[in-house]
Parts: sequence; C-alpha cells; structure tokens
Amino acid sequence: MIQRIQTLYLLVVSALLAVTLFAPLAWFGGDAGEFRLHAFALRTLGGESVQPAFYMGVLLAAACALPLLVVFLFKRRMLQLRLCVVEAVLLVGAAVMEGVYYFLSWRVFSELTFRAQGLRPAIILPLVALLFVWLAARAIVHDEVLVRAADRIR
Repeated sequence: MIQRIQTLYLLVVSALLAVTLFAPLAWFGGDAGEFRLHAFALRTLGGESVQPAFYMGVLLAAACALPLLVVFLFKRRMLQLRLCVVEAVLLVGAAVMEGVYYFLSWRVFSELTFRAQGLRPAIILPLVALLFVWLAARAIVHDEVLVRAADRIR
C-alpha cells in the first residue's frame, strides 16, 4: 500500500488540503481593521466571525478526507480511479468556491474609503493538489495495465 507511488501522491493531496483548511486564504484591510478569509469564515484578527463561508469549508474538508479513503482501497484500482475523478471535481469546485467567497468578502469592504486586499499562498493549494490527483490517477491506470498484462500471461 505505502510502496505505491499513487499512495504518496494522495497523501500529499491530503496534506495540501489540510493546510488549506487551517491557513488564511486571503486578507482584507480597511477602516474597520484587518480581516482574514479562512475555510469556514471571514474573521477578524481577534477570531470573531464576520461572514460565514461554511460551504467552502465543507467542500475543502470533504476534498481533504477523500484521498485518505482512496489510499485504503488499494485492492480495488478501478474504484480508486473513479474516486480520483470525484476528487478532481471536488478540487475544481473548491477553487471556484474560493473565488466566490473572495469576491463576496471583497464586496463587504468595497464601500470603505481605505481598503486593501491580498491573497495568501494557501489559496492556490487546491490547484496544486489537482496536479497530484492527476498524477495519482495516472499511476493507478499504469498499475491496472500491469495487472491485466500479468493476468493475460498466465
């Protein structure tokens, strides 16, 4: 299980998404102070929630848990491949949701006289994880081809 390269790719995906869950994704500053966009809410520096982002958080949490499930399905390669496709869809959805919540958070501060905003590096991690999901799916297909070739020889 751990000796397969796709297992390492899937563990990297899960680690990247765990970082995305707990790290700030963007920051906003204005007359009212500084705010940070996290996976589950837009929060002040003190930790008070200003605007919920529950759907993005749930999507990122599901995308973080699915690769861990896929790792333990190592005997069912075709199911692993299908779940990698589901993971890719979740990651694209998470990236879209990040953009939506960034825009919604930006609208909250657009009427202030002084405002600044910026992105944190954690906001691109779902797209990096998408690359690793693709690599894992490719390795799973390669394993399936090897197993079918070995069955044909017998």
